[in-house]
Amino acid sequence: MTIKVYGADRCHKTQHYLRFLKEQNEEFQFLDVEKNEEFATKLRSLYSNGKLNFPTITINTKKLRNPSDEKILRWIDKLK
Repeated sequence: MTIKVYGADRCHKTQHYLRFLKEQNEEFQFLDVEKNEEFATKLRSLYSNGKLNFPTITINTKKLRNPSDEKILRWIDKLK
């Protein structure tokens, strides 16, 4: 399973997701869309409006925009 967190260091919601995933002992990649244009381009490609909608979490091919902790856990369990 591949978990990616698209966000920004300055974003409190992004920081929440990073802490939450660490607490769950889940491996993930943090992709800072403000520091890396390649990450920003990839995030824009996930949405038809082409905007930087962060934080966004992807679990394999499932895209979650600003999900609850419970929703993250449900998708992790479903995709294991």
